[in-house]
Amino acid sequence: MRSFFYATLFAASANAAAPLLAQATPKVEEASIDQLRAMMARGTSSVAITRAYLARIAAMDRTGPTLRSVIAVNPDAIAQAQAADARRKAGKPVGPLDGIPILIKDNIETLDPVATTAGSLALKDNVTRRDAPVVAELRRAGAVILGKTNLSEWANIRSNNSISGWSAIGGQVRNPYALDRTPCGSSSGSGAAIAASFAAAALGTETDGSVVCPSSINGLVGLKPTIGLVSRTHIVPISHSQDTPGPMARSVMDTAILFSAMIASDPADPATKDASARRGDYTRTLAAASLKGVRIAVLRPRMGDGLRASFEAALDVLKAQGAVLVEADAPKSDGLGEAEFAVLLSELKGDLNTYLATTPPAVKTRTLADVIAFNEANKAAEMPFFGQETFIAAEKTRGLDDAEYLGARAKSKRLAGVEGIDAVLAKADAAILVAPSYGPGWLIEPVYGDQYQGPSSSELPAVSGYPNLTVPMGLVKGLPVGLSFIGTAYTEQKLLEAGYVYEQASRKRVPPRYLPTADVGPGMDGVR
Repeated sequence: MRSFFYATLFAASANAAAPLLAQATPKVEEASIDQLRAMMARGTSSVAITRAYLARIAAMDRTGPTLRSVIAVNPDAIAQAQAADARRKAGKPVGPLDGIPILIKDNIETLDPVATTAGSLALKDNVTRRDAPVVAELRRAGAVILGKTNLSEWANIRSNNSISGWSAIGGQVRNPYALDRTPCGSSSGSGAAIAASFAAAALGTETDGSVVCPSSINGLVGLKPTIGLVSRTHIVPISHSQDTPGPMARSVMDTAILFSAMIASDPADPATKDASARRGDYTRTLAAASLKGVRIAVLRPRMGDGLRASFEAALDVLKAQGAVLVEADAPKSDGLGEAEFAVLLSELKGDLNTYLATTPPAVKTRTLADVIAFNEANKAAEMPFFGQETFIAAEKTRGLDDAEYLGARAKSKRLAGVEGIDAVLAKADAAILVAPSYGPGWLIEPVYGDQYQGPSSSELPAVSGYPNLTVPMGLVKGLPVGLSFIGTAYTEQKLLEAGYVYEQASRKRVPPRYLPTADVGPGMDGVR
């Protein structure tokens, strides 16, 4: 659906961008960050590149394929690009992203004059005029903040029956590969927008799967970092145990460039106290990376025939690059899902209440209870397809000192970490674990909600706080699937190297064609 707020924003941005469509603009479709930097080195301005992306958004997000992946364009984007051009002209670029347009998921605050809504009408006036520290780091590297991306409302935590990619403000994000298919979530708009070349790269956020799934299903590279490497301050929260921003791009190199600029300690986020010591250029080893002799543990979940064939082909690529593959058994994780959910419910109430208390006076919902009441009072706009039973369950929790919560957190971390990823890697004497990220995207279904029943790589790294990198593994009946590289804490460099070697050897990413539907044949996309 379209809210008035959403329609008004885009009427304004489309009118502003209309004259740009008639101008000769740089070719930004499928352009990498290095290619954009090369354009600027040859004399193309950041302003021209920024205008090209704005024109592409105006032509394809509201009309044409109508992806609905961008909630708001930044009215200050051109001014930021002009400043980057002036720095370059003066010979004083500030960093590797100088002049590069980046999109930001709309649960992450920016100091630009746009709201941070998490897709909810309750936050439509949440213009904080403050940067989340992760955005401030991107600005320090020179990034142009192009706009905010649509998302699954409240990052998909309001209801177990939600529709990935739908929000009351943004409407339904569509998959650029097949418009009737899900973009997954909750970083749905970031996934669809970068697949469609609406910017060079984007920030998503993940609690469990929200970077990895939309990256996999939209044919992107996405990295869910180790908890504690990237600040979560001024991001609409779910769980301080599991939330993290993550980079999403069309290549491992671009993902590594963005990731390198995101890492920093933040005094307001104690989990990041050691992050600055881990700053560095995560691209530096990629060109010379090798998998020769690298032991990789292989998890084989149940999957459909098409996904299985793609996975086996990916394993053949890894072997051809010299990797030693070791078959691994999935760890015993009985009770992990229930324990994780208990943690998320308790932390959602406490963390969201803390965040809402810091929002501007124009935001009238100051607690989770206020949000629940707002949704009920605005049911037609906020809950036309699914309810808020998860919010209601979270409101009933007893706080972060509750013994049940503390026990659930200890249990979930043990099952996912020490007895999960750690145990699998130790038994295989391996440095990296690989598995299918997700199967292909399912049909968007407003009656029954998300209907995915296939494999997922996200739970163990999400709960343990470990990194998960997904890299395109090709198409299954026209729909993207991804290969996950998973490691223990702070192994991002290893994962990026392995992902880069696989990517360069396989070349499996295929640009989208914006088809109305995909011929997926009989049956569901996942387990058969």
